[in-house]
Amino acid sequence: MTAWPELLGAPDEVAPRLLGATLRHGAVVVRITEVEAYGGADDPGSHAYRGRTPRTGVMFGPAGRLYCYLSYGMHVCANVALGEEGVAGAVLVRAGEVVDGLDVARARRPGSSDQDLARGPARLTRALAISLDHDGADLASGAVTLELGAPVDDVAAGPRTGLRLAADRPWRFWMPGERSVSPYRKHPRATAHHPDL
Repeated sequence: MTAWPELLGAPDEVAPRLLGATLRHGAVVVRITEVEAYGGADDPGSHAYRGRTPRTGVMFGPAGRLYCYLSYGMHVCANVALGEEGVAGAVLVRAGEVVDGLDVARARRPGSSDQDLARGPARLTRALAISLDHDGADLASGAVTLELGAPVDDVAAGPRTGLRLAADRPWRFWMPGERSVSPYRKHPRATAHHPDL
């Protein structure tokens, strides 16, 4: 039996479960307010769409591992692997509110307002000091830990941010009214369906 039964299921079903959960790395704790779900072979917007690679291996399980990658060659993004082992799935942690270690997070993001410290996936990883070295980390007992709370009652959903393929899939979830939620940005060449489908 997995150590994370709450993370088993389809990506779009599990992703909202992470809202209100906390990520901790050292002194800094972030309460998650926005996420995006990603699947595997059925999701053209996913890194795992074309199968397992050295980069995407963590997405294939086990659930409860941290999948980190570099976006635009400079920004680290952090995801929580989910679902049954061998089936790709992950949830991108898009934004959150720093609820502990505020001074440390401010030092890592000088000049940022408290609202913006972890508002967006790259800002969030910088506030938490998550790097590519944390790829594959066990979120139950590693340097970065995840703690799930009670399910959030009020959840909004919409299309994922900045995707070109499968851009209409409503797999972005957030907590309405939270100031730390990042703005939605549509890709200028967004398509609803992959041309090969």
